[in-house]
Order: sequence, then C-alpha cells, then structure tokens
Amino acid sequence: MDVLIHMFVGLHIIGIAALLGGFLTQTKAMGQDAARFTPAMLHGALTMLVTGAVLVGFNQAQDHPVDNVKIGVKLAVLVVVLGLVYVKRDDEKVEKPLFGLVGLLTVVNIFIAVLWT
Repeated sequence: MDVLIHMFVGLHIIGIAALLGGFLTQTKAMGQDAARFTPAMLHGALTMLVTGAVLVGFNQAQDHPVDNVKIGVKLAVLVVVLGLVYVKRDDEKVEKPLFGLVGLLTVVNIFIAVLWT
C-alpha cells in the first residue's frame, strides 16, 4: 500500500507542476495582456483534485492521521483555482489580476502543503 501512496504523491506533484508550469509559461504573455489559461493548467488542477482525494482516502484507510482542517483549506484553494481556470479556459486572454490570482493561489497551496504541520 505504501508504494501505491507514493505513486499517487508523485502524480499529485506532477499535477502541481503542470498547473504552476502552465502559469509560468504564460507570465511573459501576461506582461503583454495576452495571457490565457492553458490546457495543462486545467489538467494539472484536475489531477491534483483527484490524486489528493485518493491520498486522503488511502491515509484514512490505513488509520494514518489526517489533518482535516489542512485538507479542507487546500481543497478550498484548489476549488477556487479550478473554477477560475475552468470558466476562463476558452477565453482568448485573461485579465492580469485574475491570472495573477491563480498563480498566487497555486503558490499558496504549495506552501500550505509544505509548511502546515
């Protein structure tokens, strides 16, 4: 079971990399008011959602302690990011503040995962 958990942690990290990487590739375009949400960002956020839920389930099934408040906060942040990316995915360009908010919330989610113990 530990190998399976580690595989899903790896997939979760790949999801965050796709989301953050998609954001970072558009930062130059953001300076030119031409940034848009890429499919990688949407797929990364969806991957994070699915693998995160699976990881919580695996940990609870093995009676490992799960900080439900931390998971709830991370889920709320991810749902906001996913909602913004999903709704604006077909737009030709996204406003700077909205695009920046997605990047900020993505980084916040990373720091919640790493620093909240």
